[in-house]
Amino acid sequence: MNNEKHVKKIQALENEHRHTHFPASTLLDLLPLSTESTILDLGAGTGYVTLPAAKQTSGDVYALDRDLNILIYLEQSASEQQLTNITTLEADFKSIPLEDEHVDIVIASIALHEIKPLSSALDEAFRVLKRGGMIQVVEIEATEKSRGPRVSPKDMSAALEEAGFVISQTLFPDLTIANEPVYIHLATRP
Repeated sequence: MNNEKHVKKIQALENEHRHTHFPASTLLDLLPLSTESTILDLGAGTGYVTLPAAKQTSGDVYALDRDLNILIYLEQSASEQQLTNITTLEADFKSIPLEDEHVDIVIASIALHEIKPLSSALDEAFRVLKRGGMIQVVEIEATEKSRGPRVSPKDMSAALEEAGFVISQTLFPDLTIANEPVYIHLATRP
């Protein structure tokens, strides 16, 4: 990625509106985090969820993204914040480089809508999640005004269930990303 494109991507991901109006703490507060939780952040980007999560656990926090430049930026941010429990993984959602049943929590925040077929990513998330572990999926709702690919809450529910997850909660918070409403699915691996 050329430098100008890289800078623009970081600026978009580090959008102040996102941090102010949809803070990562809103997502993390919904999860059964312990001080020893092992977490996988799918589509970690600049660390919007990864960095705050790493502050709440002494367990390993894996930041997976397919963009090496973004992961380098995340590593620098983690170093500046003296967070030593983050491991970056340059990989595809369809082939997560972790052992079976390795993590307690999987977070996919505004990431799964780009994956085709969706089932391939959810099957991998199921594989690496421990029994009793939780996946949190945050996505932008599909509306008439939507730009880009979107997955409806109904279709995401069906895909999660087909992958073997049991949905425990679906939320429609009064929050937006890019002026579009979001939904949150919480599901467990039986």
